[in-house]
Amino acid sequence: MNIRRALCVTKRIFLGLRNDKRTLALIFIAPVIAMFVFGLAFSGDVKDVHVVVVNQDEGLQIPPSAVPVSISQKIIANFDTEVLKVDYVNSEEEGVKQVQEGGAYGVIVFPGNFTRDIYSKIQNPSLPISTTVQVMLDKSNVNVATAITTAVSNAVLKTMSDMGLQAPVNVDAGNAIYAKNAKFMDFFVPGIMAFVVFLLTTLLTLITFVGERTSGNLERLQSTPLRESEIVIGYAIAFSIIGMLQDVILIAIGVGYFHILIVGNIFLAFLVVALLAVGSLSLGIMLSSLARRESQAIQFFPFITLPTFLLAGIFWPVEAIPSWLRPLSYAIPPYYAVEATRSVILRGWGVGGIWVDIVALLGFAIAFLVLAVWSLQRGKG
Repeated sequence: MNIRRALCVTKRIFLGLRNDKRTLALIFIAPVIAMFVFGLAFSGDVKDVHVVVVNQDEGLQIPPSAVPVSISQKIIANFDTEVLKVDYVNSEEEGVKQVQEGGAYGVIVFPGNFTRDIYSKIQNPSLPISTTVQVMLDKSNVNVATAITTAVSNAVLKTMSDMGLQAPVNVDAGNAIYAKNAKFMDFFVPGIMAFVVFLLTTLLTLITFVGERTSGNLERLQSTPLRESEIVIGYAIAFSIIGMLQDVILIAIGVGYFHILIVGNIFLAFLVVALLAVGSLSLGIMLSSLARRESQAIQFFPFITLPTFLLAGIFWPVEAIPSWLRPLSYAIPPYYAVEATRSVILRGWGVGGIWVDIVALLGFAIAFLVLAVWSLQRGKG
């Protein structure tokens, strides 16, 4: 082996890289983006979770003090305000309604004799009375539900410690409003449905269109009476069907092997993913105009995958992402598909519950379709 000739090959590679700005960006910028996105997305705890409190506790006046003691108020004061954002309602029914409408993740209920029963239980542990804080949760997001339960339990422990009491206070989070028996896999599958369709549709369309351009097939297709809009719509129909077929496979595996929980209309979830597929393929067509060959198309992979993987709420709740970074989550189409599919599958919501997500996905799809047609017309010109 001649090391000098080998070094000539090395020199040639670096000279080629010097003139390939896309590859240089992939080499030096992609790792920086990956490190920051992974670090920011996975370094935080769940925060800013909206819950509602029903505090019916009447308190207890303990002589010689003339001021009633309310243990429930002390527990609420010890809530971690970075985790829980608390509103108050007058009745349990009103709180449950807010959760059912998606306005909160949980209801925390303190019964009317809460403080009185705690002191009575301390004096006579054999009394058949309850000293339980009821926490009714939306468990469609397992991580958020766990964070609420932990925050309430920590507040109870701190309050009892501060008061020097060994009170038998329990936190009952078993009565879920949505997804009572949900596991992490139930939370995971709706997210992975959106992720797989978005990623594969975008990348396959991107690579396919670049291949069509380099082979001359796209130019020949555009020389026919077909309009650019008809080409894009044709691709949209095809990839929407492919996206739904992919989801059928994922759901079949989820139900048959992992026994995931399905509450709502699965066909509505498929339609949501079909909308995402339309936006995804349009994005792929747009990006194809920026790549001259398949190797350059592959370079878009980390810039598509990483933000979607970490910021769309697929594997990690958006509530755990730093608040200043969350607007990026709302700018990613899969975020709305994930929210909608989870709401349909785990909460049993219909169109009325997910219409905001549907409108957002429609907006992305229409905008990307228009831009995709424009990119084809521009390339033809």
